[in-house]
Amino acid sequence: MSSITSISPEVAPAPHNYLDKLLQPIRRYLDGVEINSPKMAHWLCQLIPAQCPFERDIKLFGHLLFHIPPMCKLNPLYDQFIGLRFRALSFLADVCGEDITRYC
Repeated sequence: MSSITSISPEVAPAPHNYLDKLLQPIRRYLDGVEINSPKMAHWLCQLIPAQCPFERDIKLFGHLLFHIPPMCKLNPLYDQFIGLRFRALSFLADVCGEDITRYC
């Protein structure tokens, strides 16, 4: 007689886990970028916006119809880019002693 064993179905990992695994080397690279020149820091501050460029208020005759939320949070590398921009700003302010208000 054979015994019947219950086979539990394997639970597939959520799709975002695959994306996380694929993006992990890029995240590590971006987190490890060292800012060591003012030219590079200025370029990064100009390249990475301070605020999400997609966030908008849609108004009609001065009345707010609806608000489009920032879509940057949907970018899986958002935190790394913001961190990179912050390191560039810190380099310009702390090391170079420059005024960074134009980037804020």
